[in-house]
Amino acid sequence: MPRVLITDKLSEAGLDLLRSTPGIEVDVRSGLTPEQVREALQEADGIIIRSGTKLTSDLLEGQQRLKVIVRAGVGVDNIDLDAATREGIVVMNTPAGNTTSTAEHTIAMLMALSRNIAPAAQSMREGKWDRKAFTGTQLAGKTIGVVGLGRIGQSVARRCRGLEMTVLGYDPFISAEKAAEQGIELYRDVDELVVKCDYVTVHTPLTDETRGLINAQRLAKMKRGVRIINCARGGIVDEDALADAVEAGQVAGAALDVYVSEPPKESRLPALPQVLCTPHLGASTDEAQEQVALEAAEIISAFLTRNEVRYAVNMAPISAKELAGVKPYLDLGYRLGLLLSQINRCAPVESAKLTFRGDAAGKPTRLVANAFTSGLLSSALQENVNIINAQLLAQERGIEITESTSSDKGDFSTLLSATVTCEGRELTAAGTIFGQDFLRLVRLDDFQLDAYLDGNMLMYSHRDRPGLIGAIGTACGKHNVNISHMALGRRKVGGDAVAFFNIDNEPPAEVIAEVAQHPDVTDVQVIRLPPAGAPLPWLGL
Repeated sequence: MPRVLITDKLSEAGLDLLRSTPGIEVDVRSGLTPEQVREALQEADGIIIRSGTKLTSDLLEGQQRLKVIVRAGVGVDNIDLDAATREGIVVMNTPAGNTTSTAEHTIAMLMALSRNIAPAAQSMREGKWDRKAFTGTQLAGKTIGVVGLGRIGQSVARRCRGLEMTVLGYDPFISAEKAAEQGIELYRDVDELVVKCDYVTVHTPLTDETRGLINAQRLAKMKRGVRIINCARGGIVDEDALADAVEAGQVAGAALDVYVSEPPKESRLPALPQVLCTPHLGASTDEAQEQVALEAAEIISAFLTRNEVRYAVNMAPISAKELAGVKPYLDLGYRLGLLLSQINRCAPVESAKLTFRGDAAGKPTRLVANAFTSGLLSSALQENVNIINAQLLAQERGIEITESTSSDKGDFSTLLSATVTCEGRELTAAGTIFGQDFLRLVRLDDFQLDAYLDGNMLMYSHRDRPGLIGAIGTACGKHNVNISHMALGRRKVGGDAVAFFNIDNEPPAEVIAEVAQHPDVTDVQVIRLPPAGAPLPWLGL
C-alpha cells in the first residue's frame, strides 16, 4: 500500500481527504531532523511538505522507494529539483490554492497604501487626530500596470477593473485576445508600460530574467509619485533602488509582502514611513491553507492511485526502455521549439501546429509536443518549463498547441514539422533524425536544406549571388570564428535563399555587423542551441 509521509503542518481537511482515500497510508511526523527525514523517506512512496522541510540532494540521493514530492504551496525552492529528477522523483506543487488570497492581499496593500491606513491607525493609537497628515488618493480613474499575467496577475487585474482603474498588463506570452477579454491593455515591453502608470504591481516568478526587473533605471522613467507593490517574490524589485527612489520623492510609496531576505533585517524599506510592509502574508488565510492542503492531497492521491500527473515542475517518470526510444524525438522537438522561438520575431505566438510523419507518428506525440512547447517558451519562462508543465503554461497564455499524425513517410522515414502562427503570419520548421542521434533541420518555410540542429548557428537570409559564401567565411575567419558545417536552401538559382553556418564559438558583434552590411544579405542572426548530445534540461541525463 502506498505510504504518504507528511512532515509539516497540514490542514486537517487535507489529512482527512488522504485518510479517506482507499489504498493510501498516511504517516504524519513533525519536528524531524534532516537525518530522520532521510530515514522516514526510505519507507515512503510520496511526501507532502510545506516550507519547513528542506529536501536536499543528500536527503534525496538513493531514495529508491520515493516516487513523488508534493509541495503544498507554489514555491519549490526548498526542494533540490535536479536531485529529485536524477532519482526519478516527480515534484509537483499547488499553484491554484493561494491565488485568491494572494490577489486579495495585493488589493489590500494597494488600498492601504493609497489611503495611508497603517500610519493613520498608528497615529490614532498614539491618541492623535490628524486628518490632514494622512490625505490619500483614490484608485478610481488611476492607471495600474500589472507585470506578469499568470493566475495571480490576472486575478489582480480583474479586481482592479472592479475598482474602476485602467489596467495595463505586461506578459511575453499571453495572447492579446485573452488579455482583451479581461479588459487589460497589453504591452510587450516593460519600459513602455511603466511610464504610463500611477501604480505598478509585479506578479512574475523570480528568474534570472526577472531578478531586479524593477530597477533604478525603470524607477527613474516612471511618473513622479508612482506607487509600487510586490506581493510576488523578493528580488523582482531592487530593494536598494526602491529605497533610494522613495527617499528622493520619485516614488510616493511602496507596499511589500516579500523580500530578498526574510525577515528583511538589512533592508532600509521597513523603516521608511512611505513604505507599507507585511511579513509574507499573501497566502496566510484559513481558506488558502485549507485549499493548498486539499489540492496537495488530491494531487498525490491521483498520482499514487491512478498515475495521474498534475502541476509537475520536473519530468514525469519514464522507464529506461521508453526513454531510449523517445529521447531523440524529445530532443528534436525541444530544439525545434528553441529554434522557432529565436527565429520568430513576432510576439506573441498565437498557436503552434505539430505534424508527426512516418516513425514519429508512432511515438508519444503529446510528450514530444510538450518538449517542443518547453523549448518555445523557455526563453521567457526559464524556471520550471518542462515536458510536464509546458502545455499548461501555454494554455494560460492563450497559445493553442495542436498535433496531427500521418504514417506516410514521404521523403524521410521520420519527420516532425512545427508551424507557429503570429499576427496571421506562419513560420514552419521541420526536422528529422538520422540514425539514432543525429538531428537535422530539413525545412524552413519552403526552403529545403540539411542543417545540423546543434550549437551556435549563424543564420542569414540573402540573394543567391556568387562570392557571398566566401565573403561570409572571410568575415568569420578574420575574427577566429570556425565554421564546422554549412547548409543552404534556395528556391531557384539567383533567387532568395537562406543559409545556416554551424560555428564552433560565439561570433563577436563585428562578424554580425560585417555580414549584415553585405549588399546581398537581407537578414542575419545568431541561433543558440544546445551542443550535440547535450542532456535535455528536464531529464538530468
